[in-house]
Amino acid sequence: MRKIVYVLVALILVISCNKKAEVKMNTTSSTYIKFGDTISPDSAITKEALLSKYLSLKTADTLKVKVKSKIVDVCQKKGCWMNLDLGSGKTALVRFKDYGFFIPKNASNSEAIVHGKAFVEVTSINDLKEYAKDAGKSKDAIDSIVAPETNYAFLADGVLIKK
Repeated sequence: MRKIVYVLVALILVISCNKKAEVKMNTTSSTYIKFGDTISPDSAITKEALLSKYLSLKTADTLKVKVKSKIVDVCQKKGCWMNLDLGSGKTALVRFKDYGFFIPKNASNSEAIVHGKAFVEVTSINDLKEYAKDAGKSKDAIDSIVAPETNYAFLADGVLIKK
C-alpha cells in the first residue's frame, strides 16, 4: 500500500512538472495590452490637451492625468522608458513608476493610453554638458551648450498599448 502512495505522488509530481507554463497577456479589453496598474481607456485627454497643460506647469508642479497618444520611440535596452507624442513636434519622456514594469521594445508607433503624473524638468547647463561629454560629443558641441533645457516628463503607473 505504501508503495502505491509513493508511486502516485511521484506520478503527480512528474505530470505537474511537465505542464508547459502558460503566459497570459494582461488585457483590459480585447483591444489593449495592460502594463503596470490596471487603468481604463475611458476619459483620456488628447495629446494636444496635455501639451497645453504642460505649457502652464511650473517646474515644481505635477498633474495627475490620463492621456491618449502615439509612442514615438522606446528604450531599446529594456523598454524602461518611452517618448510620447504631444503634437507640434514636442514629446514627453515617460518613465515607469519604481521601474515596476517595462513595455515592449517594438511598441514604437503604437497608440497608448498612459496614466500618471505629468511634470516639467529643467536640465541645467552643467548636466547638459556632462550628458554631451558622456555621449562622446566634440568639445565644440559641448561648448555650444549655453542655456538650460526644459523637458516634459511623465511618471506612469499604468499603460495600455493598442494591439
